[in-house]
Amino acid sequence: MRFRRSRFAGVIEAQLGLFAREHRDAIEEAQERLAAYNRADRDDAEELYGDYVDAVETGTEILADLRDHYARTVDDPDRYCAEFNRAVAKRMPAFALEIENR
Repeated sequence: MRFRRSRFAGVIEAQLGLFAREHRDAIEEAQERLAAYNRADRDDAEELYGDYVDAVETGTEILADLRDHYARTVDDPDRYCAEFNRAVAKRMPAFALEIENR
């Protein structure tokens, strides 16, 4: 059985690579805030988790904007968006939880 490569795999990989390079700060901030939450005592955990969620939302918004901008240029935007979302889930799972809702 041969597996077919997704139609937009090349462009999506390039876009996610660009995001990783150009928005490394958003990725690192989310990682740092999650680490701070994981180290926190019970009294501080709720606020620190909120900080983590805010950082993830920032990265997710950037990714969704990148996705939506490109989707306007293709003949099958629904397929592209679905493939993009799956790629984010695989490569950057922290940002995948809300990307379909954006």
